[in-house]
Amino acid sequence: MKPVLKIDWATHEAAKYACENWHYSKSIPKSKLVKIGVWENQKFIGVVIFSPGATPNLGSPYGLTQRECVELSRIALTRHDTPVSRILSIALKFLISANPKLRLVVSFADRDQSHHGGIYQATNWIYDGTGSAATFYLINGKKTHPRTIGLAGHIQNLQGAKKMDRNAKAIRCQGKHRYLMPLDNEMRKRILPLSKPYPKRAGSETSDTPAFQAGEGGSLPTPALHSHPSSKL
Repeated sequence: MKPVLKIDWATHEAAKYACENWHYSKSIPKSKLVKIGVWENQKFIGVVIFSPGATPNLGSPYGLTQRECVELSRIALTRHDTPVSRILSIALKFLISANPKLRLVVSFADRDQSHHGGIYQATNWIYDGTGSAATFYLINGKKTHPRTIGLAGHIQNLQGAKKMDRNAKAIRCQGKHRYLMPLDNEMRKRILPLSKPYPKRAGSETSDTPAFQAGEGGSLPTPALHSHPSSKL
C-alpha cells in the first residue's frame, strides 16, 4: 500500500533529533535554518534542512547575493518507503513558497564519505565540479568546520580547536562534489554552461542520502506549524 506522506514545517527540537540520529554528521548546522519535517503514515521520519551555508559568499560565483542563494544542508531520514526524490521535490516547493526571492539552491556531496550525489543526479541538478581540499577539525568526536571555531570566539586553527577540545585534531578533507538547482529559467540559462559530467558512484555506494540510517521514526513533539519562524531565511 502506498505510504501516506506529510511534509510540513518542523520544530528545532525535531530537526536536531533527526540530524543527531539519522545523518552521518550527527549534528545540526549552527546557523539560521529552514527546517522541513517529513512524516510517513503519521510517523515522524526525518527532516530536510536549508541554510545560508557555511560561507556568506555561497552565491557569489553565480552573481547572487546571500538572500538569493541557499544551501541544502541536510537530508536526515530514518527508514521509509517514499522515494527521497519526491520528498526533496516537495521540500523545495515549501522553501520557495516561504522565500520567493531565492534563485538558486546549492548542495554538496561529501567525497570523504564516498558520496557522489546520486539523489541530485536522479533529480536533474546541475553538477558544478568539486571544491578545493580543506582542513577541518575533529572536536569532541565530530568533524567541525573552522567557521564554527570562529563563531565560538577562537582562532580558526588547531590552537583554537584545542580551546574547545584539548584532544582536537586537524583532518584534511577532499573537496566536495557541488550540485546546483536553479529556481527560475534565467538562472538555469546562467549556470548551464558550468555543467560538467556527473561523477560516478564510488565502490558499492548506492545512495549518498542518509535515508537508511539505523533507527526508527517515532512520536516526537513535532507539530506542524505553518507560521513557524524557521520557514524564512
